[in-house]
Amino acid sequence: MLPSVSKTPLIRLDEVEFCWHAKASPSIKSGKLCIERQEHVFIQGASGSGKTTLLNIIAGIVTPQKGRVEVIGQNFLELKEVQRDRVRADHIGFIFQQFNLIPYLSILENVTLPCRFSDLRRQNAIDRSGSVANEAIYLLNRLYSKSKLDFDHNTNELSVGQQQRVAAARALIGQPQLIIADEPTSSLDYDSRQAFMDLLFDEIKISGSTLLYVSHDPTQKHLFDRVVKMSTISNQGSVNL
Repeated sequence: MLPSVSKTPLIRLDEVEFCWHAKASPSIKSGKLCIERQEHVFIQGASGSGKTTLLNIIAGIVTPQKGRVEVIGQNFLELKEVQRDRVRADHIGFIFQQFNLIPYLSILENVTLPCRFSDLRRQNAIDRSGSVANEAIYLLNRLYSKSKLDFDHNTNELSVGQQQRVAAARALIGQPQLIIADEPTSSLDYDSRQAFMDLLFDEIKISGSTLLYVSHDPTQKHLFDRVVKMSTISNQGSVNL
């Protein structure tokens, strides 16, 4: 059964301004964005348009200097860093463009890592598969359906495409409310890309998660409820995001 859907948007950005240091021009200015719960949104924009910065703001990884950022019912600008970390651990699965895997941990340990920081996601994994490890193996087997891989290997032994799939499984484990995907298929071949997209949409259908997805691949846009151009995330219509 899918979780009940609140009428409150899952993500709301209003009048957001962000710059990396005091003397820099804003990377994001007058940013406006509203995403409903269980919506699947494709973010489109040229390289350097601020897509990754936008995702980091929504995930609470960076904090804008001005504006309002509401995510999963929380105003991130009013929370302490440790409180934002807790919201992210419990409710957000992030597939980073650079993967951010822990090289000295095994594949399985990397995938189960979110469940070490979140009781909620750990319990969700146990409820569905009997244990966190079983849930991780299920996700990995879906992504590695055509190859045999020892999940006890360290991630530094993997190819770039294999690392990307591990990062995807890590984001999906524990059924977080929000999945943020930053170029998640850029290093995958066609068959692996199809397997990833099938798994991603299967999982968000089961969990009722909201999906915020950035990609340079326009062939994927038809899979989403809505396409948002970075140039429109502004109340002045200029390319600020």
